[in-house]
Order: sequence, then structure tokens, then C-alpha cells
Amino acid sequence: MGAYEKFAQVYDLFMDNIDYEEWADYITGHLREYGIEDGLVLELGCGTGTMTGLLADKGYDMIGVDNAPDMLEIALEKKEEEGQDILYLCQDMREFELYGTVRAVVSVCDCMNYITEEDDLLTVFKLVNNYLDPDGIFIFDMNTPYKYREMLGNTTIAENREEGSFIWENEFDEETGINVYDLTLFLPREDGLYERDEEIHYQKAYDPEKVRELLEKAGLIPL
Repeated sequence: MGAYEKFAQVYDLFMDNIDYEEWADYITGHLREYGIEDGLVLELGCGTGTMTGLLADKGYDMIGVDNAPDMLEIALEKKEEEGQDILYLCQDMREFELYGTVRAVVSVCDCMNYITEEDDLLTVFKLVNNYLDPDGIFIFDMNTPYKYREMLGNTTIAENREEGSFIWENEFDEETGINVYDLTLFLPREDGLYERDEEIHYQKAYDPEKVRELLEKAGLIPL
């Protein structure tokens, strides 16, 4: 099973500890600092569209790109419920295509760590640079090797709720920099029983210096 298939059904539920409103304010603050108060903004790895919708509410014309159809299906449902004009595209970040340039690109929730090959990460950065307006900005976050090594690696996270339960086992390989997330889900069915599903996710830890090097190689100027 691919990443974020069954988990898409409960992703927002288990991410309800994230203050997306504060995060959106933080991003908006940086956009406005560089004179970007409106216009087209692209979110890479938009998932279920929570951040995309918040930025749309703040006046930006949003485009969301994600390669998980199940996540985008939920994003489209939110868009219809809110009556928002958001363009969602089912594309791989390593190959995304737009009709023109955008004023800014954002990516949150460590989406860039899902790019597990250095050459592929460089490709993503080059595409971002290609589709950015002159003086456009790229805002993204990444988990660091320290976080995988000291906080996530070789730990088990479990949560039990009425709407579903999960067991999230982590295994970090220091040599390859790959963190494997082995996710087991227990989702309720209409007959009162639970369905068990499993997903495996892979993320790569990049040293900040390497990320800066790749950004510069792609033609982007780290701030």
C-alpha cells in the first residue's frame, strides 16, 4: 500500500495538535515582509489542503500540488465546503508543472524530507526556481538529522481514539540518513469491527549545510 492511502482518512484527526492558524500567520508574515500580499502561491505537498485553505482565506490565489490522490480528495471536499477557488494538481514534486510562474512557493509538515535522493531534491529546488517570479520566495521546513536521531528514530508513537487508532514505529539508519515510518492503522467499520491497514513511509535526513548547497546549486539564494 502506498503512503497516505488509508491514513488520509484520519490524517487531519491525528494532526489536530498542529496550530495551522499560527503557522499560516507565520508564513503570511514572511510573505508580506517581502512585499507578497496577494497573487499566486504554490503549496508543494499540500496533503488534505489545510494550509492551502488558510492561505487562500488570507487573500492568496492558491495552487496545491500533491501526489496522493486520497489526500487530494479530502482537500477538494474542503474546498467545496468553504467555497474556495483553489487549483489542486495531482503531481509528483519532482516533476510538477505549472502554466506560469508564482509569487511564492511554500511547503510545510516536512514534505521535503520525503525526497530521499539528493539529486531528486536538487531537481525539486530547480523546479521551484523555474516557476518563481523574479524576487519570489520559497518557504519550507525540513526535519534535521538531530530530530531523527534524538527524537524520532527508534521510537514508537501510539494513539487510541474513538475514530481510529494508530501505531507509528520509527527506525533511523544513521549511515543512509533514512528514517522508516512503519504505520499500523485500526479504522472502525460500519459493522462495529476494526479494519487493520499498514503503510510504510520513508524520509531522508539532510544536513542543513547540504540543503543550503543544493539551494544555491539550483539558483536559489538562501536567506
